[in-house]
Amino acid sequence: MSTGLNRRNLFGAALAGAAVGAAGMPSPAAAQKRPEFRYCLNTSTISGCLDTEGKKLALPRMLEITAKAGYQAIEPWIRDIDGYVQAGGTLKELDQRIRDLGLVVEDAIGFPEWIVDDDARRAKGLEEARRAMDLVKQLGGKRIAAPPVGATDRSDLDLGRIAERYRALLELGDRMDVTPQLEIWGFSKTLNRLSAGAFVAIEANHPRACVLADVYHLHKGGSGFHGVDQLSGAAMQVFHMNDYPADPPPAQITDAHRVYPGDGVAPITSLLRDLAAVGFRGVLSLELFNRDYWKQDAQLVATTGLKKMKACVKAAMDSIR
Repeated sequence: MSTGLNRRNLFGAALAGAAVGAAGMPSPAAAQKRPEFRYCLNTSTISGCLDTEGKKLALPRMLEITAKAGYQAIEPWIRDIDGYVQAGGTLKELDQRIRDLGLVVEDAIGFPEWIVDDDARRAKGLEEARRAMDLVKQLGGKRIAAPPVGATDRSDLDLGRIAERYRALLELGDRMDVTPQLEIWGFSKTLNRLSAGAFVAIEANHPRACVLADVYHLHKGGSGFHGVDQLSGAAMQVFHMNDYPADPPPAQITDAHRVYPGDGVAPITSLLRDLAAVGFRGVLSLELFNRDYWKQDAQLVATTGLKKMKACVKAAMDSIR
């Protein structure tokens, strides 16, 4: 296992898994209740598409595409928000655009180095996290992603130490009223498994602690999908949706291989059933990096993605007996 789990951490993770599983056990009635998920577009899905002038899509156009496709929310990248401001826009104007289109910012993707050992780099990372949280809050947003940026090549970071640093990030989130979601990255040597993320979230001992999981990353990192039913719904607020082909294998598969939900071999139906059973009622956000999709019309990609997500949810809920 490449998550930096030592014997103490393994024991702690086992206890954490048991505690989370117990907290998340639904009643028989709750397990049968059909949930109402919210649907969100992560802008990476269409970020490589071109506009009518052959240029990459600006954030306002991505907002329009998202709303027209029928999504309820958007998950922008901090760099796109920065680009909008640098081009002369204001956050007040952007916030109004989002509201006028009937969208909300459920999450935003940034890369602050909150997890690293170096004190100076970590302090700089926390300042970047504060800046990102401020941007998101001004747009009416609720969350930012907190991936293990800066430690993806480390397999020796103690999970207890990571939990302390995640708590510091959460406390910053308290002051900004924005929740940092602990993101699992399957290609990383740190926080590449759901079990490690669950341990860190619990060990942080903070009411805002939560895990941001992703179909592709659960596969890439070797977590599998049965662990999701050991978490409570409250432990997950956003879930990144996608799928992957049977080949290449996890060691060779990359972000670019992601496909629409239902077009690959991931156990999407059972995953969605498990999410419903543990009480997840959050956001399903489509996050793809498929170069073939980027060659297509962005509106078609966004619309197709939502249609396929909804079809997967219907199939999962129809399978509940």
